[in-house]
Amino acid sequence: MKAFSFERARTPAEAAAAVAQRPDARFIAGGTNLLDLMKLQIEAPTHLVDVNALGLDRIEDSKEGGLRIGALVRNSDLAADATVKRDYPVLSRALLAGASGQLRNRATTAGNLLQRTRCPYFYDTAQPCNKRQPGSGCSALHGQSRSLAVIGASHACIATHPSDMAVAMRVLDAQVETVKPDGQTRRIAIADFHKLPGDTPHVEHALGHGELITAVLLPAPVAGVHVYRKVRDRASYAFALVSVAAIVQPGGTGRVAFGGLAPKPWRVEAAEALLAKGARAFTAQALAGAKPTEDNAFKLPLAERTLAGILQSAQAAS
Repeated sequence: MKAFSFERARTPAEAAAAVAQRPDARFIAGGTNLLDLMKLQIEAPTHLVDVNALGLDRIEDSKEGGLRIGALVRNSDLAADATVKRDYPVLSRALLAGASGQLRNRATTAGNLLQRTRCPYFYDTAQPCNKRQPGSGCSALHGQSRSLAVIGASHACIATHPSDMAVAMRVLDAQVETVKPDGQTRRIAIADFHKLPGDTPHVEHALGHGELITAVLLPAPVAGVHVYRKVRDRASYAFALVSVAAIVQPGGTGRVAFGGLAPKPWRVEAAEALLAKGARAFTAQALAGAKPTEDNAFKLPLAERTLAGILQSAQAAS
């Protein structure tokens, strides 16, 4: 790990301005992803701004009838919150499916959204990677791609986004609240927050340099059977091969978002009109245009079967 300077910010605007002043500065909160990347010298910030003391660790009712989740709310606290468990159970279940208890005790809401891919070639600094070094190439295109993207990828990158929480946030239509270095605030729809790789896979989200997430906003609760199902190689501490966040309503209508398939949580609202016709009809449209490799083509039927199981369980529960 290379040497760096460190400061503790007193306000969100102060934190944003401090990072904006230095091109290699980063925010640090739980550090569950950033510190690993620093140890491997994939990330080498010259300056860290600690945001833990900014008072962004509360879960509050919003004026719109939903919830305002502070950026520094720990994943374990969010999963255990009584209101979240009652009104947004898909979110609670997604959080509990991620990482380990120790990591959930440190990981934050904002950090979870911003965690970087677990593509093995991104972590192997001896291999070319366009995320790590733009323009160097994508080793995964002709390498082992079993865990990587089948849709939404590009010639420059086929990595997937690793977050479970973000998939649930996508099905809930969350918004991300931020503060810019000049003190202005804005809201970003979760659908627009994560970026597809295109020609610039190193640009992973909609934030500007120095822009700080202050909260995630959930709209009013959505009725229905909330399900998060994660298919992985082992029962715990593993990333999804396929995950499905679903809110299934009477008659088989509802919302569905996939994880493990794309560089961002994958939801196609236009396909949800087909959900009542079954998992096959839905996935045929939601995953139209998929370009799997020989290694990961199994993800497409796995996604369909996982959703079919969810629809069957939801029908039995309703």
